[in-house]
Amino acid sequence: MIVVGLTGSIGMGKSTVLGMFRALGAATWSADEAVHRLYAEGGAAVGPVGTAFPEAVAGGAIDRMRLSKIVMDDAEKLARLEAIVHPLVAADRAAFLERARAQGAKIAVLDVPLLFETGQEGDYDAVVVVSAPAEMQRARVLGRSGMTARKLDAILARQTPDAEKRRRADYVILTDKSFDATRGEVEIVLADLFTRFGQA
Repeated sequence: MIVVGLTGSIGMGKSTVLGMFRALGAATWSADEAVHRLYAEGGAAVGPVGTAFPEAVAGGAIDRMRLSKIVMDDAEKLARLEAIVHPLVAADRAAFLERARAQGAKIAVLDVPLLFETGQEGDYDAVVVVSAPAEMQRARVLGRSGMTARKLDAILARQTPDAEKRRRADYVILTDKSFDATRGEVEIVLADLFTRFGQA
């Protein structure tokens, strides 16, 4: 099974591109979706995160907006949170890969926003970076509910710059044109991956 890491900075269109890979037959996994499951009522992160940051708990789940406000400007608190959550996300990813292999998937694409930042690029057969012009990225992100320019700048400060991600990628998919144009790029990448790794 070919294992592909999909990454890119906030607002670049990773979720859309992941959906395109899924529609073309890839097994897919999203770190953000894993975190949503972990933070939901009954999720494995609710207990330990709630113990560390009790004010982030609401209705038996972790309130991501509250949690974001708690850790955004505090590197020590962010590190504590990551020490709790990253191993849980890694376990979720490992379980997904095990299921995908058992089901005979030929290719798995994993959306990992902090792939470079957490030193995971060696875990994948190939890395695909999703990119768009900075002004388009900013407009997309600031259009999201609860997002502010200050919060966006804080997020970007913790992420590897887009130019560096593109330089380190095996493939770059641009999302600054039409949906069909982006899907065409995904199809080209998928075909090349199968050619490179001998899958059909």
